Amino acid sequence: MAKDHTLLDFQAAAADPIDAQWGTHLLDVDAYLARVGHPGPRSPSTAALFALHRAHKETVSFENVDVALGREVSLELPDVQRKLVTAGRGGYCFEHNLLFAAALERLGLSVTRLLARVRQGRSTVRYRAHTTLLVIADGELFLADVGFGAEGLLEPVPLVDGATSTVGGFRWQVVREDDQWVLRTLRSDGWFDLYSFRLERHHSVDFDVSNYYTAHHPRSTFTGKLVAMRGDAESQQTLTNSTLQTRHADGRTDLAQLSGEEAVRALRETFAIRLEEPDALRLEQLLSTTFRSRQEA
Repeated sequence: MAKDHTLLDFQAAAADPIDAQWGTHLLDVDAYLARVGHPGPRSPSTAALFALHRAHKETVSFENVDVALGREVSLELPDVQRKLVTAGRGGYCFEHNLLFAAALERLGLSVTRLLARVRQGRSTVRYRAHTTLLVIADGELFLADVGFGAEGLLEPVPLVDGATSTVGGFRWQVVREDDQWVLRTLRSDGWFDLYSFRLERHHSVDFDVSNYYTAHHPRSTFTGKLVAMRGDAESQQTLTNSTLQTRHADGRTDLAQLSGEEAVRALRETFAIRLEEPDALRLEQLLSTTFRSRQEA
């Protein structure tokens, strides 16, 4: 197989020293590792990358509670750490992957933060609303992503055209598509595109712009509603307002309609999100009024 010189050049550039703009030095590594229940290894190795990826995915859920409550979402690392680590909350892709990237860098791994275009089965060009990571471990380049939600990767996958990752009953694949890459997952009716990305370098301000649009624009998929997601080797669960969907590894899908109180309980129990009581009460109210009326419209 001929060598992909574009990929090799990018991989070489990605091995640059840690860039101070990401605030990696501000991460409390011990607190983060305790939050995700990762006792080790702490070496810059493939084993550490895979173990930490699984630990983060199994512990910290995807959620947009702050957006649903009309709050700002900060991407400053101390704020992300305070929310996802100290406060026991979840977050959405920007928060998850920027935190995870900092943890990997503190372990000595080389990380490149990328912006991606969500596809969700369609090739329509959308704005770049997702962030994903390229990580070099033991000389190999991996796609890592702990922030896509229910259908996202459980473990990293090599950035090689056609490479796959299978965990439990779920499978993912990365494919080359002209000048970009696509991550897709296998559903009962075939491969389903999740998102696409190009090999390009970004700055922290690029993420600020995408984050602001995602948290505020009325056409964003995360404004005006409550969303929470988690996935493991057996099932993938998504809460959208008061509807809980569970996709099982054997292809079955369950739907449950919840009351506002039940939805908040699911956030706390099913998704392991720690909520302050005022936030819980406000969410119950929104689920019974504003969010319900928009869903029924």
